[in-house]
Order: sequence, then structure tokens, then C-alpha cells
Amino acid sequence: MSDKPSSLRPLPWLARPDARAWRCEPAPAEVRDFHSSLPDYAPTPLTELPAWAAEWGVGRVFVKDESSRLGLPAFKALGASWAVHRILAERAANGPERGPITLVTATDGNHGRAVARMAHRLGQDAHVFVPQGVHPRAVAAIAAEQAKVTEVAGPYDEAVRLAAEAAAAPDTVLVQDTAWPGYERIPGWIVEGYSTLCAEIDEQLAAEGVVAGPDLVCVPVGVGSLAQAVVTHYRSRPSGHAPALLSVEPEAAPCVLESLTLGEPVSVTTGETTMAGLNCGTPSSIAWPHLRGGLDAAVAVTDADSARAAADLAAAGVSSGPCGAAALAGPRAALTGVGAEERRTALGLGPTSVVVLLSTEGTAANPHSGADH
Repeated sequence: MSDKPSSLRPLPWLARPDARAWRCEPAPAEVRDFHSSLPDYAPTPLTELPAWAAEWGVGRVFVKDESSRLGLPAFKALGASWAVHRILAERAANGPERGPITLVTATDGNHGRAVARMAHRLGQDAHVFVPQGVHPRAVAAIAAEQAKVTEVAGPYDEAVRLAAEAAAAPDTVLVQDTAWPGYERIPGWIVEGYSTLCAEIDEQLAAEGVVAGPDLVCVPVGVGSLAQAVVTHYRSRPSGHAPALLSVEPEAAPCVLESLTLGEPVSVTTGETTMAGLNCGTPSSIAWPHLRGGLDAAVAVTDADSARAAADLAAAGVSSGPCGAAALAGPRAALTGVGAEERRTALGLGPTSVVVLLSTEGTAANPHSGADH
């Protein structure tokens, strides 16, 4: 990484002019009903940040605060709960009840902990593979959910490979939040689970008098599963207002930015970053068509950008780790500095625009990195 201040280096940025015209099918409506039926469900806060509206010259800025979701410090519980529900319902429909199964996954923290929590709650077992670089306290939090934890001497993609191998054993199911050819149905259920977050935003903005919805939504990206859910939500409407959608990645792992630049999914060699949950080298295969079709822009930010954003969010009363804070760091980088007016135009922003930032996890999600996976 360059030693130059980010304001003096070219911003890793790509804008795509036709994304707001792209359309897809919506997520199933029953997902929100399922989450609403859970005893610990409650919508997470949507907090207004007037200071950033003034700084960026827009009408209003809100942050969706996922620091406490279904008893865990990140949004990942939405996808894990829906996917595990679907897995167990399908298994029950296919024959008489047998013994517990083992739910296997790889994680940088939050997804694995959510799978482990759901497994324990429903009387199943969990086996979680954790790549190098994850803080020991995050590993301990997964183990505290009664999961077997295997620490991997390699990056996230290697942990995924080993988890997939382990899931070939009898009475095991891989519950992974990234997809590849031949493994796409369960990751698709996980993405569907995230749709509840977007539905809540619609209702909360309407309560704030923003009936038309946001003009820009900023989402941190690892393999792209949450971004796929966001694209699905806002690009499945047949007509009417379509917001700009901005993805934010670490400069150390810009797999979506690089893939969009080349026009096809590619793997990148990842470096070290405090945004460990976004430290992913390959886009999810089911996410890629939605990202290619529906993202208006992509930006990559530094660890310093993320740390500054996390501190600023904390000062505003929002708990956010490095990954969640990327949602603030991204538009801040895009809307300030050299070339800001061109980027602002590409995003279609004006003095009355409404911006929503998705802070995907709180500081308790990972003491070191704020994991997204």
C-alpha cells in the first residue's frame, strides 16, 4: 500500500452509467415474516447523521446500525437463520426425523458465529473453519456458541475450501455465504435472509417522511452477498425511483472493483487489512450477475479511512467496526477530494438527496477487524 495520504493518490473508483435501468426478481416475501416470528427479532435502528449531510451537500444521511441483530453484533444472523430454517425444513419434509446434523462453514467471524448460534439453538452441531488473521477473541466467541472450531493456516478462500471438504462427510451440510458453480442454493437462501434489512429501511425512511426511498445506498462488500441482496431489493421494482448503489471494499482486497473493471469475475491476491471480513479474493458466483448488472459504482478505501469513519460514527453514537465503517468511508472518499464533482454526478446526487449507509456490524463483532464473514 502506498505511503501517500489517500487524498493525494488516485481513488480506486469505477462508475457504471446503466445500472439503474437493470432489473431482477424480488426476494421472497415470506423471509420478513419468518424473521418477525423469531422471539428476539426487532428492527435495527436507522440513525440520522446531519453533519454528513452538510459535509456532502445532500439533503439527509442515515446509517442502518447492525451492531445488535438477533442477539449478535452483526447483520449476518439474518442470512444464517433463514438458511438454517430452510435446510432443516427441507430435511424434515424428506423423511422421518433422524439425529442432529453438523452445519459446516468458513468465516472471518460473524457468519460463523451466527451459524453456530442457530445450530445450538435448534439442537444441531456446528463446525466452523477460521482463516488466519482473525482475532483470538472472535474465535473464542464462536467456540462459546458450542461450535467446533478449526483454525486454518491460510486466507479466507482456503478456509472455504477446507470447510467444503469437511461437509462431504455424512450428516453434514455446508452453510457458506459465498457461492461457486455447483454450490449455489444455500448461499442463495442466505442472501434472501438479508432482504429483511432492506425492507426495514423502506419502512423506517417512510416514517421519516422519505416515501420515495433513498437516492444512494452504500454497502460494504466482501464476496458480495449483502450487496446482492441490496441490488435485488432496489432493482426488483418494475418502475419508479431507483437509487444509486455504491459498493465499498478494502484497497487490500478489491475483488468486486477489479471484476467490474474487467467485465468478468476475477480472483485477486488479498493483502492484510483491519477490514478482515471484507478481505475476500473472489466474488460469489450468484452475486456476480447482480453486481455486474445493478451496481452504479464501486470504490476501495484504506484501513486509515475505515478507522477514521469508525471513530466518527462512535462520536455520533453508532457502534461500528472497521467493516461497517467502510459504508461511511466509501462515500466520504467519493464525495470529497480531486474528482469529487464528477463522482457526485455519476451517483446522481443533489442538495435534496437521501443517502443510506449500511453499517454491517458493531465493534463487538470482532475486537480486531470487525468481520463481515
